Amino acid sequence: QLQLVESGGGTVQPGGSLRLSCVVAGSILDFYHIGWFKGREFVSCISINDGSTIYADSVKGRFTISRANANNGVYLEMNRLKYEDTGTYHCAGTKYPKYVCGDPLGMEEWGVGTLVTVSS
Repeated sequence: QLQLVESGGGTVQPGGSLRLSCVVAGSILDFYHIGWFKGREFVSCISINDGSTIYADSVKGRFTISRANANNGVYLEMNRLKYEDTGTYHCAGTKYPKYVCGDPLGMEEWGVGTLVTVSS
């Protein structure tokens, strides 16, 4: 049974925006960190407890990760999209604080992904 389900992907022109959603089946509070990955490439991560965030250099200033505990959701606001942002975006999480936020090797739960295509 999938614990993380993504939505919000689509096709957008360069410079456009998308908002990805990741809904946790169950309680988001079961997770310590939840991140977004393009394939297995780190994009952004948020700590569920204190809301602290980190970003890959390639998306800093353009993407914003957030969480809504009441909705069991983690979101990725993607602005000023570029061709190179194209890919399948997965949310992934860990229930164990020993793993670094955003380390794909430490994320034991993965969603199937949502496709983002940046094309003119």
